[in-house]
Amino acid sequence: MPSHLRILDTDGSVDADALAGAAAWASTTRVDLTDLGPALRLWSRRRNIDAARARLAATADPRPSVTFMGSGDFHHLAALLAERVEEPFTLLHFDNHPDWVRLAPRWHCGSWVNRVLALPNVARVVTVGVCSDDLVDPGRKGGNLPALDSGRLALFPWQHAASHVRRRIADGPGHTWHDGYIHWRNLADMPLPEATDAVLAAIPTAAIWITIDKDVLPEQEALTNWDQGQMPLVALLAMLQAAGQHKRVLGADVCGEYSPPRHRNWFKRIEARMDQPVRDAGDRQQIEANTLTDCALAQTLSDACQALPAA
Repeated sequence: MPSHLRILDTDGSVDADALAGAAAWASTTRVDLTDLGPALRLWSRRRNIDAARARLAATADPRPSVTFMGSGDFHHLAALLAERVEEPFTLLHFDNHPDWVRLAPRWHCGSWVNRVLALPNVARVVTVGVCSDDLVDPGRKGGNLPALDSGRLALFPWQHAASHVRRRIADGPGHTWHDGYIHWRNLADMPLPEATDAVLAAIPTAAIWITIDKDVLPEQEALTNWDQGQMPLVALLAMLQAAGQHKRVLGADVCGEYSPPRHRNWFKRIEARMDQPVRDAGDRQQIEANTLTDCALAQTLSDACQALPAA
């Protein structure tokens, strides 16, 4: 069944025309969230989340959908898509950040994975590609180590040094613990087919939802509002193709466009200045590379949603 393209227009950064031509979509829907965008960006109060949820419900489509939602500042909207899934599934999460902070507001782009972990149909979250400093002393920074310890969360960095922690953590698919450190199973250290097999083996369900923040990619392959990782686009596309071949893809979402931060809220202004690198919005070549990367992701995700998993 051909998949459906959905644009959550939060900040005007998604090139809808280019994406519409990137795959043989069954249909395309634009959900206008531009009026809510400033209130949703980075973090949001519940009333604005409820308003966004209502607009998604009004434009729901039963077919597998690939959703583009703008800047990574809106990644917490992925939880609104995941909560609509009505069967057991695993969230396959590609990101330079684990988005697992337990001390942040509930609807925050850095804490939304915890909301997904609380959903009754979610068997596990598998996070892939992290290179960021979030994994340096993660307990002190509020990372959800209990989810890692319980096995509800599996985390595969692309490349990261061992992480000091203050208590024992049970071994998991992407790490081992000894001598006070989590030693990561870095995907960059493996041949790509082996790395892909390791990620797929960590998925316990037949059905998956895929969520991607393009800050998992190096800057020459995408320009985002956040510090970026090292996972090459070719590796990301290969894992998405393999996921479609071996799992039933219920849908996918993509964020990580670049859009200039214009926050009305002073707390958001301060957070953006503290946490986000300064970007040159006039660098048209990198913006164009964003569109090319989006089209490659759109085609691959469309194919993955339509693929028949191997028996």
